[in-house]
Amino acid sequence: MIRFEAASKTYPDGTIAVDALDLVAPSGQITVLVGPSGCGKTTSLRMINRMIDATGGRILLDDQDIGKVEPAELRRGIGYVIQHAGLFPHRTIIDNIASVPIMLGRKKKQARADAMELLERVGLDQKFAHRYPVQLSGGQQQRVGVARALAADPPVMLMDEPFSAVDPVVREQLQDEFLRLQGELGKTIVFVTHDIDEAIKLGDQVAVLRVGGRLAQMATPAELLSNPIDDFVANFVGRDRGYRALGFEVVGALPLEPEPTVALSSSFDQAARAAQDGWILVLDDARRPQGWLAVDDGPAPGSEAINPVTLRRGGTVADVDGTYRAVLDAALSSPTGRGVVVDRDGAFAGTINATQVVELIESRGVAS
Repeated sequence: MIRFEAASKTYPDGTIAVDALDLVAPSGQITVLVGPSGCGKTTSLRMINRMIDATGGRILLDDQDIGKVEPAELRRGIGYVIQHAGLFPHRTIIDNIASVPIMLGRKKKQARADAMELLERVGLDQKFAHRYPVQLSGGQQQRVGVARALAADPPVMLMDEPFSAVDPVVREQLQDEFLRLQGELGKTIVFVTHDIDEAIKLGDQVAVLRVGGRLAQMATPAELLSNPIDDFVANFVGRDRGYRALGFEVVGALPLEPEPTVALSSSFDQAARAAQDGWILVLDDARRPQGWLAVDDGPAPGSEAINPVTLRRGGTVADVDGTYRAVLDAALSSPTGRGVVVDRDGAFAGTINATQVVELIESRGVAS
């Protein structure tokens, strides 16, 4: 557990970066610090491993005042991941990961063997082991940065906007991988981001900081969305917080409608005959949705087979036991207005439209 007790940081010119901060980061959970630029997020994070020393109050790690611990000793039990991975450019990936364990006295052979296992754990093929950082993409480098932070098996990890420098698709993949890892490892994590969506997705609890390093609100993501403490938090979280809150409510039984479907191997004529309102849902051999076919567009020239390239895949697919947000998004993003829902095996279960989802939300008092 990490505890801030009126912790402050004031610079010699009088600038207050962190102002009497009180908060607790529980063991085994992810605490996210979020807020506008200049609110002291990164300063607060670096005060934990004494890269920046507090000028007032104190910070305790498992009830030990970190101000009384030598910085080098303190950092041996704390992993640290930064925005651009911070890898050693002249070392191979395996040696980057093994560097801290070797420095702490682990045999080089064992450290490298452990590094190979960590590569797989963070979702990288072992073929990357002997490459250099410049030969990896930004997302791959961030995975290596996480692996290096985990290499000494620290109980605490500090993460300073680790995913902000990659594109949105890779960022989502990294977030999902991070949550999977945390589910396995149960580290005590303090995570800094400027992105409220990332904070809500990753955090067990979220601390919103005001400019000047003052705590505005500490709450679970669901509580933060449903009950912001004041206008500053409400505006920072965003005006669509009611929609975001639907992501924390799991749907019950859904009134799914049957939908005409055809197999991907069917002919275009078969699809046209089975279509409803000019659309037909196309499934693969395992009954997994492949996309909607607009039969009015006609078949590909010289072919009577369904052309997979012409399928409309814009609509998202929701799980039958997913959240209201996912189901509503599936309906709203579907080109037909009918959201596609699948069972736990990914097979087509039925469709539902946005009106039906909204009626469910209102009848069950969700996100009210």
